Amino acid sequence: MTPTTNTEQQQSVDHLDPKQFIIIKGAKVHNLKGIDVAIPRNKLVVLTGLSGSGKSSLAFDTLFAEGQRMYVESLSSYARQFLGRMEKPEVEYIKGVSPAIAIEQKVSTRNPRSTVGTSTEIYDYLKLLFARAGTTYSPVSGYEVRKDTVTDVVNFMYSFEAGQRVMILAPLRIREGRTLIYELTILLQKGYTRIVADGQVLQIEDFLEGENADKVNLPHSSLEILIDRGTVIYDDNGNPDEDNQYRFSDSVQTAFNEGEGTCRVEIVGRSGELGESRVFSDKFELDGIVFEEPSVNLFTFNNPYGACRRCDGFGKVLGIDPDLVIPDKNLSVFEGAIAPWRSEKMSEEFLKPLLKNGIRFDFPIHRPYKDLTPAEQELLWSGNAYFDGLNSFFDYVESQTFKVQYRVMLSRYRGKTTCPECRGSRLRKDAGYVKVAGKSITDLVLMPITQVTAFFHEIQLPSHQQQVANRILIEIRNRLNYMERVGLGYLTLNRLTNSLSGGEYQRIKLATSLGSALVGSMYILDEPSIGLHPRDTKRLVSVLESLRDMGNTVIVVEHEEEVMRAADQLIDIGPDAGSLGGHLVFQGTWEQIMQSVGHEASNTENGHEPAQSMQSHTLDFLTGRETVEVPTFRRKATNFIELKGARENNLKDVDVRFPLNTLTVVTGVSGSGKSTLIRKVLYPALMREKGDAAEEAGKYDSLGGSLSRVSAIEMIDQNPIGKSSRSNPVTYIKAYDYLRQVMADQPLSKSRAYKPSHFSFNVDGGRCEVCQGEGEVKIEMQFMADIYLKCEGCGGKRFKQEILEVTLQDKNVSDILDMTVDEAIDFFRKADPKMADKLRPLQDVGLGYIGLGQSSNTLSGGEAQRVKLASFLGKGNPNKGSTLFIFDEPTTGLHFHDIRKLLSAINALVDQGDSVIIIEHNMEVIKSADYIIDLGPEGGDTGGYITFTGTPEEMVKLPEGNYTADYLRGKV
Repeated sequence: MTPTTNTEQQQSVDHLDPKQFIIIKGAKVHNLKGIDVAIPRNKLVVLTGLSGSGKSSLAFDTLFAEGQRMYVESLSSYARQFLGRMEKPEVEYIKGVSPAIAIEQKVSTRNPRSTVGTSTEIYDYLKLLFARAGTTYSPVSGYEVRKDTVTDVVNFMYSFEAGQRVMILAPLRIREGRTLIYELTILLQKGYTRIVADGQVLQIEDFLEGENADKVNLPHSSLEILIDRGTVIYDDNGNPDEDNQYRFSDSVQTAFNEGEGTCRVEIVGRSGELGESRVFSDKFELDGIVFEEPSVNLFTFNNPYGACRRCDGFGKVLGIDPDLVIPDKNLSVFEGAIAPWRSEKMSEEFLKPLLKNGIRFDFPIHRPYKDLTPAEQELLWSGNAYFDGLNSFFDYVESQTFKVQYRVMLSRYRGKTTCPECRGSRLRKDAGYVKVAGKSITDLVLMPITQVTAFFHEIQLPSHQQQVANRILIEIRNRLNYMERVGLGYLTLNRLTNSLSGGEYQRIKLATSLGSALVGSMYILDEPSIGLHPRDTKRLVSVLESLRDMGNTVIVVEHEEEVMRAADQLIDIGPDAGSLGGHLVFQGTWEQIMQSVGHEASNTENGHEPAQSMQSHTLDFLTGRETVEVPTFRRKATNFIELKGARENNLKDVDVRFPLNTLTVVTGVSGSGKSTLIRKVLYPALMREKGDAAEEAGKYDSLGGSLSRVSAIEMIDQNPIGKSSRSNPVTYIKAYDYLRQVMADQPLSKSRAYKPSHFSFNVDGGRCEVCQGEGEVKIEMQFMADIYLKCEGCGGKRFKQEILEVTLQDKNVSDILDMTVDEAIDFFRKADPKMADKLRPLQDVGLGYIGLGQSSNTLSGGEAQRVKLASFLGKGNPNKGSTLFIFDEPTTGLHFHDIRKLLSAINALVDQGDSVIIIEHNMEVIKSADYIIDLGPEGGDTGGYITFTGTPEEMVKLPEGNYTADYLRGKV
């Protein structure tokens, strides 16, 4: 092979310049075989290879771990004590490491207050924008709320011509515990001489002496203090007279002080009668409402000041769930669509008036609820003069909760609903009164990012606001653009971070990294293309290139062909997985790969064998030497499950038929509604149908078809198979029970009366009591990170010494647990073929490289998913032949070579009579499907439609424009 082989690399890395390369010498972490790698700086480098070949060991456990350790070492000894001891990776040396940033798959936050907006910092800039450049509008009149300044008042007076007489007045406030006479006496002492009552100017002295007291009907009058009166004067140049202007300013300020923020200017007519009048206030109020002045805290839902009072900033409240009140949207009001009004008593009291009087306000009582207009649906809740709506009905029920039957009724229709006060935006109501370019912050966080981006690109602000907002707008636009480019335009800023998939969360962190514009760093990404349709992968590649072009080294662990083709350098680790991996098989550019193909072709023509040090599965697939074969025939379905009227999230009231006893793939661009359709609607609906209490099903009308042919539903997703360090793959697939029995049947075990439980590290008996079978001891360090040390009692072997004396062909139970699945199958083929058969499903799904006793919490999402699949491939499924399996992106973390294995494992399920539905973007899986359901056409609001159903052959005949079909054409 023309590109650099491992031996050449070993001779050369010592002489390379660490300013040009990141040099790793002799890496031995996990299964790496002492490899030397030189990664060029400021390039996009893709690390690839089979699952378990050692890619992540090189990228994360060697390179990132060393970058992190060197950073920690650079801190003061005081700071280091809080960070724990960081082990040096097993490597001779690493030179030229830059500050390392790892962007992994794990959704590391479970915080119920963390949203997409806060994670990406876009929300922080939005808060700043609305606090600095927002305008408050009154919800009553719609007018702008603003504080009047002294200048505003003086300018109003100078809007009249010269010689115009004006009066400056302040309302007379009578303080608590004082009389009017007492208040007037104080005013006189302050130097004021006149008040105005009912439009009359009165002398305070005369009033106190009783001369005018009888003329004023005090309870009905509004008394005002006459602060000043004067005439509008201009100088010779037509500008306001300076002395006059100062006098007016001084008087207005005094009026604001006396009137507690309010003052009135009266324009006096020529003949002395009162003319135009205007009230000014230096308070932030309008229409009798005092508004909060915009500040950053007003828009912070994580702060008691800004959080919605009703839901405390969570966006959800326990309220009346409309879907429980009107469960079947196909019924009309007349047919009993409103569930609580079906009983005789409630029907008489609440439903009859609506049915009887509906004709008076033109309400269609015979039309199905789903066909009513939004205004007509709202009318059912709000009611009118002729009938009480549902809101009034539930108010009545709540007032009767001292009776048990009403309490039961209320609980039947209660659920977690979007908070009506903040519309789920979590902010206090008056934060929505502040607007920028006609939109409130509440409007923006509830819109898909695509729409928010369009809004900020078209935004036009007055010049003063533009100056204030300029810098903030640049930051917001940049971050929104990056969110679009990583394919997340369908999310809203209000979306909870803990509801995102691993791939979405990783791309959010990627967009955030781009927004922070670091230079000279080393970004290490773990399969950022997960969950992306090939259309969106192109955008992702452009984002990775932007990160590189800023001056960063971007190292991506990836299996996606599109990303590999974009790499400046491809590094293939292998050739196989587990103990057969860990070698540097290939390092070079795409041009070198193509040259090697040409070179081999010419060698073959000349009768020479192609020179190649190790087989590279990656290159075989990229160059077409190996492929995932297209099935020779497609299974035809005779039975279907029919789902009608699915309308959860962005689904547009769709009807879908899912064939049984076939391999069905649900696909579409990211955010088109695939996961909503399957995970939120179909799966919970089927579970409910089978009598299992699953989570609440999304909105749909009906579920029918051949339901009797499905006796069990299994969701095989990427959730961990066990969070405990004691859980491992061999216990999950129930093979450990048999292994313990085998060990207990050995002659030495029988002579010592050992039972199978003696070979378990979870119960007392055979396990090491020092570490309780954990293999390591946790030492709690006060104020420091806990340290885990290998147990001194058993040396990390988990069992007592006498238990380890029991061997099966010279291997004790600890040795067997340390084997990989592949090694164990080879071993048991001779030692106990039945055990080998129990482990074979793990090998069939491409997990031959994982350790039998490997802790479950060290498995990736894709690996955990395949362990679950393996548990069903064994003999243990009682519902074999009538189970519906649902897979959520099973190709996560899989190389082409492993996808082939996975497909044969999944097809084995279908061949034994089970049905399989896969949510997937991978073209190799899509082309292998018997039936495709494609959603789209776009993501978010513009998605949620069924754009195609049928076989892959039918799909490729679609006209240009269907994204999935466009990419599938090259494969079928």
